Amino acid sequence: MGTAPVLAAQPDWRRMDFLSDLHLQPSDKATFDAWAHYMASPHCDAMFILGDLFEVWVGDDILSDPTHGMFWQQCADVIRRTSEQIPVFFMYGNRDFLAGQRLLSRAGMTALADPTVLAVDTERWVLSHGDALCLTDKPYQTFRAEVRDTAWQTAFLARPLPDRLALVRHMREASEHRKLGSQSWIDVDNAAACALLQRTDATVLIHGHTHMPATHKLCDSGLVRHVLSDWDATSQPPRLQVLSATRQPHAPPGDCELGMQVAPPIFSNKNIISA
Repeated sequence: MGTAPVLAAQPDWRRMDFLSDLHLQPSDKATFDAWAHYMASPHCDAMFILGDLFEVWVGDDILSDPTHGMFWQQCADVIRRTSEQIPVFFMYGNRDFLAGQRLLSRAGMTALADPTVLAVDTERWVLSHGDALCLTDKPYQTFRAEVRDTAWQTAFLARPLPDRLALVRHMREASEHRKLGSQSWIDVDNAAACALLQRTDATVLIHGHTHMPATHKLCDSGLVRHVLSDWDATSQPPRLQVLSATRQPHAPPGDCELGMQVAPPIFSNKNIISA
């Protein structure tokens, strides 16, 4: 991870929502419906989607494909209706890193580099998908370096769409098989997370990827790592969480409250931390 660009939170962003790992796909209508309901009436002033919005993205040309395109068009149109009301920022994840300008334009999203520093008044928060920080998963890091290479992406996108869909399906099956043989779920390396925060002069890291929502204190130095939840409306209980940061009225600059909230229509609150 190189130098992180800085995005300044606008003064009128009283509430900012962070979500990731929705893994939207045609076979999971329940999660799509819950997400679309949340997007239809945003209760925030800016929204940050930190990767893996889609279960897979094989190229923007899928939007116009007569066989496979309808669902992805619906997703883009849902986002467009939200982005006409508030700014929607999108960071590439390990499932949708091939999302291109055509999707971004249709949905009205603004792409974010990974990582990006969000400057909120006097505070600095690092936003990341999180996969680049899972350093102990060496096979994945090797794979990530390969597929993030421009030459690999150009060659992949030059393949016919059916070939890309078949190849990705095979890759996902291989990945799931590898997970079944693993005894534990790979987490973010805390030392790497701490180093990233120190390098960017930030105090908070917000990321997804691991599907293990929690708050971790880092390095015995007041640094904090917030992990976003994945989304699954069919699990028991449903996992439909959003991390909300709210600027408190009449509070000193930088005084924000971060709390995990379950997306509508469930709406139960669970406070994580008050800054």
